[in-house]
Amino acid sequence: MNQVVLLIIIATILVSLKGFKDFSFFDTYKFQVGKILGGEKLRMLTSGFLHADWLHLGFNMYALYLFGGIVVNNLGNTSFLIIYFGSLLIASMYSLHYHKKEPYYSAIGASGAVSGIVYSAIMLYPDMELIMFPLPIPIPGYIFGVGYLLYSIYGMKKQLGNIGHSAHLGGAMGGFILTIVLFPQIVSINKTMILLLAVPIIGLLLFGSKLKK
Repeated sequence: MNQVVLLIIIATILVSLKGFKDFSFFDTYKFQVGKILGGEKLRMLTSGFLHADWLHLGFNMYALYLFGGIVVNNLGNTSFLIIYFGSLLIASMYSLHYHKKEPYYSAIGASGAVSGIVYSAIMLYPDMELIMFPLPIPIPGYIFGVGYLLYSIYGMKKQLGNIGHSAHLGGAMGGFILTIVLFPQIVSINKTMILLLAVPIIGLLLFGSKLKK
C-alpha cells in the first residue's frame, strides 16, 4: 500500500477511536451547521476523521484502500492529497450550503473525501469493472459512477437513511473538478466517458436547489 494512503488510513482510525470513547471530543469536532456558521470552520475538515462505528469506518477505509492506489499511481502523492482533502472540503461546503437552514444538522465520516477519490479513479479508468454487493455482476466504472450520483441525488431528495448524501455528492464533484484541473489531458483521453460522468454533476449544480422539499 502507498505510504501516503496508509498514513491517512492510520490517522483516520486513531481519531475515530478517540471519538468512539470520548463524546466531548466527538461533539467538538463533528460537522454541525450551526457551529460552523458560528465560526468553527475547522469542523469542516476534522469531521472527515470521525466515524459513527466500526462498520462506517471500515467501509470508508476499505474503499480508500481500493481506489486510493489508482489515483496515487497515476497522479502522484501530491495530487492525491489535493483531491482527497479538496473533496473533503468541497463536500463539507456543499453540505453546509444545502443544510444552511438546519442549525442542528450534523455529520461525520470520510465519505466525502473517499467519494472524490473513487470518482477520480473512475475517471482515470472508466472501463474498470466493479462488483457491488449483492449483485454478482461486474459493472463498468463509468456506469457505477453515474448510478452512484443519481442514487445520491435521489437519497438527498428523499432523505433516505442516516446517510450524508449531500457530502457524497459534494465529494464526487470535488474529485471530478480537481482531477480535471490537475490532469487536464484526461478530457481528451476519455472524452466520451468524462462527458457522461459530468452530466449528473452539471444537472446538480443547475437544479440542486430544487431538491429541497
